[in-house]
Amino acid sequence: PPEEGMSQAVNSNDDYCSFTLPSDLSQGGLPSEADICKDLESPNAATKRSALKAAIMAMLGGEALPRVLMQVIRFCINTPDHQLKKLMMLYWEVVPKYQPSPSASSSSRSAKKPALLPEMILVCNALMNDLNHPNEYVRGSMLRFLCKIKDEEILGPLMASVKQCLEHRHSYVRKNAALCVFHCFRLFGTKLIPDGAELMERFILAETDMCARRNAFLMLFNSAEDIAIEFISQNVDDIMKFGEGFALLVLELTRNVCRRDPSSKSRFVRVLFQMLSSSSASVSYEAAWTLVSLSSSPTAVRAAAQTYSNLLTTQADNNVKLIILERLEDLKKKHSKVLQEVLMDVLRAISSPNPDICSKVLDISLSLVTSRNVEEVVTALKRELLKSRDSDMDKNAPYRAMLVAALHSCSSRFPEVAEGVVSTLMDEVGGEGGLKVVVFVRAIVEQYPDLRSGVLSTLLSSLSDVAKPDVMAVTMWILGEYCVDDEAAREAFDAITQQLGEPSFVVKEEAKEEKKDEEPTVTTKNVVLADGTYATQTVYSEPPQASAEASSSPLRGMVVSGDVFLCGVCASTLTKLCLRLGRPKACVVRCVRLLCGFAGVAEAGVGGSQKTAKVDSHDRIGLCARMLLDDRTSEMLRETWTDKGKVTFSQLLREMREKAALASKEGEEGIISQADDLIHIRQLKGGPAAGAAGDIDLDDGSDLLRATGREGDGSDYAEGLRHTYQLTGFSDSVYSEASLIVNDYDIKLELLMINRTPDALSINVELSTIGDLKIVERPQARVVGPLDQAVIKASIKVSSTETGRIFGTIVYENTSNGKKGYINLNDLHLDIMDYIKPATCTDEVFRSFWAEFEWENKVAVSTSILDLHQFLDHIVAKTNMNCLTPVQRSGKSNFLAANLYARSVFGEDALVNVSVEKKSDAGGKLTGYIRIRSKTQGIALSLGDRINMVQRKIEDEEGKEGKEEKVEPVANGGKQ
Repeated sequence: PPEEGMSQAVNSNDDYCSFTLPSDLSQGGLPSEADICKDLESPNAATKRSALKAAIMAMLGGEALPRVLMQVIRFCINTPDHQLKKLMMLYWEVVPKYQPSPSASSSSRSAKKPALLPEMILVCNALMNDLNHPNEYVRGSMLRFLCKIKDEEILGPLMASVKQCLEHRHSYVRKNAALCVFHCFRLFGTKLIPDGAELMERFILAETDMCARRNAFLMLFNSAEDIAIEFISQNVDDIMKFGEGFALLVLELTRNVCRRDPSSKSRFVRVLFQMLSSSSASVSYEAAWTLVSLSSSPTAVRAAAQTYSNLLTTQADNNVKLIILERLEDLKKKHSKVLQEVLMDVLRAISSPNPDICSKVLDISLSLVTSRNVEEVVTALKRELLKSRDSDMDKNAPYRAMLVAALHSCSSRFPEVAEGVVSTLMDEVGGEGGLKVVVFVRAIVEQYPDLRSGVLSTLLSSLSDVAKPDVMAVTMWILGEYCVDDEAAREAFDAITQQLGEPSFVVKEEAKEEKKDEEPTVTTKNVVLADGTYATQTVYSEPPQASAEASSSPLRGMVVSGDVFLCGVCASTLTKLCLRLGRPKACVVRCVRLLCGFAGVAEAGVGGSQKTAKVDSHDRIGLCARMLLDDRTSEMLRETWTDKGKVTFSQLLREMREKAALASKEGEEGIISQADDLIHIRQLKGGPAAGAAGDIDLDDGSDLLRATGREGDGSDYAEGLRHTYQLTGFSDSVYSEASLIVNDYDIKLELLMINRTPDALSINVELSTIGDLKIVERPQARVVGPLDQAVIKASIKVSSTETGRIFGTIVYENTSNGKKGYINLNDLHLDIMDYIKPATCTDEVFRSFWAEFEWENKVAVSTSILDLHQFLDHIVAKTNMNCLTPVQRSGKSNFLAANLYARSVFGEDALVNVSVEKKSDAGGKLTGYIRIRSKTQGIALSLGDRINMVQRKIEDEEGKEGKEEKVEPVANGGKQ
């Protein structure tokens, strides 16, 4: 029947075609078979090319076109046009080469091999003519084409010509001939080329071209490994002259041999050491990690580390630098002492303009700092910090913050460098990263009492340089807590009061009328000159400038501008200094006047983010005044205000150090294997057992897993079932299921099609999307036999974290009677949790993001959970968020507030603030709000929908949750 012949043609295309063309090339329709045959008879080469392109497109679409083959043989096979010859190679690749067998069923086609078409004899003759063509390009192109042919009947008659091409004068022909011989030998072994290994051995010994030698070695590497190893041993000193491609093949051969026989490592060590100094970056990199895989001796590790550090400073590609840093981090886990020798070479990469590379370099370098090299590291960091002052690079602010944090870490671990670090960083208090610096100085003052006097005097002299309120607030706290003796307290009190000036502090109110008065005015009038004549005089008057006191004192300017929080800090600092001085009358009077000015600022009211600080600051200022004026209050609170602050801060620093030590201990690897552990055999192990190899593995599959972010996952069958969805009903003619495989930016959609009818069906799936989804590879039409099944694949690109939807229709046609049918598919909803990953950030970064992001979604708490901490844990687990707030679970409280943070695979930040209260008058129910903020609308709405959906569920309702997650969430947020 013709239907079976058509099916045979389609299957033939799938078997022989190794290329695909975009479907939009055929828009507007393709010519018929008769038109194609007519155009092929044209003497015009352009017309023939157009007709042959149409024939290729039609055959890729499933058309048989049996008449076209003979037309191509008659009118195109001897053409001198090179473009047409190239198109003919594509045509030979896609054309069916075997006779269809109509009497055979689809299940028994493989029982008897079909016969070759008679026309293929003429095609083989044409191919042989091209192999013997005097033009090198024609010969080389034909040899490359033969590497795609898998038919023994076609390749057999051509082998003599292929062997002759190995001796051609031109290197282009010889290198493609070597590839062709390798292809034939790999497919059919000694059946076609009995002396293949010996032939290639003679060829590689006489060959001088690098590409041809590389292709010949590729065949020996895969087919005659002993000959390849012998060739390497005889040409050890000349391997670096054979080119980059040959060296990479040698490295791959080394890994394969050592993976199979670890006792052969010594045969390749000398070659690997030579390749470390290669001028090719890829060769030296591959040689370095291969050498470390073969040997863990300090000499090998030292040579590999030196190679990595050289590549790190010489390569300009940021991706290459990040990969090298990953390798250095792997080395650091087991060979940290050896890596300390190249620490300064690694640290030179900190000058990279990419902040991710700088952060990675600092992380590796700080973990390798010891008492022997800390001086050099600190000197290099201070030099970079001074250099960044005059730089206007985009990374300047975060880069300086990283340098300050690194210097802080060094000075905390090694007290001998603390003094030099502090003297350098004190100049940065008034700069862009002043908050980081002053926080670091606060810790240094507490940890090292010997440095306090110098640091405090420097802070006092730098008060006029501080331009940010948060930096000034921390500076005030340091002066108030650590100016203990009378002289230091008197100097601090005088400096602060001088900066504040005289009260009152009037909040600036810029009304429109005042703005008009402040604008420059022009006055014109008539005057009488000395000689008695009249003249017109124009007077230009400017508004009065601000007072010198307000412009020269940043602290007063911050207070006058209405910073209520800073007013409260200044009031506390001045009160502490007065208490330490014994409350002299002059200081008390001066301080009380300033407190009245601060209270006036608080009473005037402020806007923005300090609305909630008004009442607290007003109460604090009032308490300060009572301590200064009331002896009883002063006696009761003196010790608390002057001493308890330092004690509490010391406890905080101690807890932070303990937490950091615990985190570093958790990051260290424990015992890899015990004495009674099982011995894993590489050929028999799989899945999670593959990670038990211990040292850096030679298995390339582990590198692929690391590259795709799935290291250690194995084959998680349950995870795959969780993303399998039913698309059609059981009673439909075609039953379909979809499996979603999410890989960051791409979604691989595998559609299982089961034909439930006794007839063959031609099935086509039409898909559409809603949201930031784009179908990259649409499903191809398939012919599914009776009661048979097939898997159709599609690729979808995701561009943002937003709840998306995929919907579509199955269109099927009965191949026997032409009857068509349609089935609407169930919608597929993409889960936002597939793109949200827990992340961490500092409190300062969280606050800056919270103030910057404009999209907010406010979700009311409505849950059956009665415990505050259980509710927080439930939200964190179900939203893939990371809780940044340390929660104290020991005490009892009716309030809970926590900040959660996560980041999507697209680099989008998600901020969540959970504020919950346990009501005592409502049966202990939880009330409050969960606020989500993000830079984009999609993630705020999608995350709000997710929280709305999961907050009502408790842990033992997992089965019910899986069913309810298929309901489309409704967004309830918007732009504030």
